[in-house]
Amino acid sequence: MMSQLQSTAFHEFLQTTAPASLGPETRPGRKSVAELERALVPLFEQGQYPVDRRNLLRALLFLWHDHLDEAHDIAQNIHSTEGSYLHGIMHRREPDYGNAKYWFHRVGRHAAFALLARRGGPMAVSEAEKDLLARICPRQMWDPFLFVDACHRARLTAPEDEPFLRQLQKLEFATLLEHIAP
Repeated sequence: MMSQLQSTAFHEFLQTTAPASLGPETRPGRKSVAELERALVPLFEQGQYPVDRRNLLRALLFLWHDHLDEAHDIAQNIHSTEGSYLHGIMHRREPDYGNAKYWFHRVGRHAAFALLARRGGPMAVSEAEKDLLARICPRQMWDPFLFVDACHRARLTAPEDEPFLRQLQKLEFATLLEHIAP
């Protein structure tokens, strides 16, 4: 029961007025680093999370709230699959697409990829969204490299894809959060 309550509490941090940008832009109403740190203390104490897990959660939530530099400082010191995943997201948002792909290469095949492909399906309503999702998830598997490419394309030549990609990015954060804080 406690794990489910904590997971729900962590997911509340993702409830913002708008999904995170695909780039480095900040949103109105984002929480400051100090606000996030204060809010995380009781959750960390309840869950008795080890330092690495706390840092993963901090980096993920800092990224969601547009604190890319702070998230990067943490992620670059986490030498695990999840640390590499967060490092890849940070560089994707920076945007440094080549570096993002480097870090996703270090991730390898992540447990979240199948979930992302499955959960993304119902989100795709229009034919354009279904086509975009099919390009990101060939063979029903999330491909982080194709998602990087889609974000890059949206920023350069396909801004109409950005709202759906931002929703997929939110799903990515939520799914990764479930993996980090089950």
